[in-house]
Amino acid sequence: MSVLGSRAADAVVEEDVEPDGGVLGRAYRALSIGIVSVVLLIAFEATAVGTAMPVAARELHGVALYAFAFSGYFTTSLFGMVLAGQWADRRGPLGALTSGIGAFAVGLVIAGTAQTMWVFILGRAVQGLGGGLVIVALYVVVGRAYPERLRPAIMAAFAASWVVPSVVGPLASGAVTEQLGWRWVFLGIPVLVVLPLALALPQIRRRASGPVDAEAGAAGIDRRRIRLALGISLGAGLLQYAAQDLRPLSLVPGAAGVALLVPAVLGLLPRGTCRAARGLPAVVLLRGLSAGSFIAAESFVPLMLVTQRGLSPTLAGFSLAAGGGTWALGSWVQSRPRLAPYRERLMTGGMLLVTCALLAAPSVLWHSVPAWTVAVAWAFGCFGMGLVISSTSVLLLRLSAPEQAGANSAALQISDGLSNALLLAATGAAFAALGGGTSATTTSTSSHPAAFAAVFLPMAVVALAGAWVTTRTRTETP
Repeated sequence: MSVLGSRAADAVVEEDVEPDGGVLGRAYRALSIGIVSVVLLIAFEATAVGTAMPVAARELHGVALYAFAFSGYFTTSLFGMVLAGQWADRRGPLGALTSGIGAFAVGLVIAGTAQTMWVFILGRAVQGLGGGLVIVALYVVVGRAYPERLRPAIMAAFAASWVVPSVVGPLASGAVTEQLGWRWVFLGIPVLVVLPLALALPQIRRRASGPVDAEAGAAGIDRRRIRLALGISLGAGLLQYAAQDLRPLSLVPGAAGVALLVPAVLGLLPRGTCRAARGLPAVVLLRGLSAGSFIAAESFVPLMLVTQRGLSPTLAGFSLAAGGGTWALGSWVQSRPRLAPYRERLMTGGMLLVTCALLAAPSVLWHSVPAWTVAVAWAFGCFGMGLVISSTSVLLLRLSAPEQAGANSAALQISDGLSNALLLAATGAAFAALGGGTSATTTSTSSHPAAFAAVFLPMAVVALAGAWVTTRTRTETP
């Protein structure tokens, strides 16, 4: 784990020390280092892939499918999240975590050896299934293994674990891409997961394995929720396909996707989520609006800088590097005990910062604006995301009974992943319709800037809606 991650975690508990210490005290040290290291590797993969993706898409002649390479990950992760929630509540998080890491590694190998863009997207989809299993399982581990006073600290440590990858990832990925080829960005990661697993699994088995109670363990998997999970994944996939096709005939899969998606969303998310009902439903909706708007836009930042401003993949990826540190800083700020009563205001301010960042980023489409403007804007936006994302995680665990932690964590991640998938599909369709795929295959730095503006400006509107939803997250009775 990074030094900054350790400091962020330790600082949270300096005012509330108990015999078992903080997240890095003797009782929790191996578990904390293990699970944060897993997040560290996922973070490194995410930042590295973002840097290598423009080159991979160009070499595989699939720039028109660029958004699919990201949204395919989020689509299959939706099913993995629901499965992990069921699995963790009834059998404990250990099986879901190990299976998810295995699937994640297999997906990396498929993507790294792909010879066509569709096989590459398949690899990303397998990665998504594993990622969905892992993230929900980790949330359940936090909810079961750590007392409530330490949960903000471990969430801050999760955010801090993005600091080193956000700085090193673009540089390392850019160097590997330019010297060895983009494939090694994918193929080099799976072997690194062995050490954190060796640290974390014994502690998870001791502290968080098995069902919460015998009744939950005997209940078995809820097949209805699994069917709904399949529906939400298939529906999101059909909508993405329709958005990429842009022909009248694509209305058929689009309508089928909506027919599958709507009942699945209503069945899997807390009642009242779509109307921002106060409390848990608003928290789940806020997670989707914040993550979806920011990630959909961020996916296009390296491509915009490479194709419109002529930056190398390394420099384009490095423009996002400062965001890892400011995201961790935002997460650390929200974890301070004295700021807990002001969590709603912190989240409102965070979403306004995200909105401003999304409005500022496309200004680099004018060549008179320095390219580093994106890096500055993204640093502020990531600070806002650190305030919001960690706060939604803390609120969700506080509003969840122990036997519902898996299902509610899955709902939070479904909102996150579904929003990412749908907003990436929408922005990808707008990008392709305005000639983004054509401009991205050329070396011109001035063609089709409207394709990128059509990505960032609508996402700023979504983020602004999220600022309003923050006012609905407070509830009188946790």
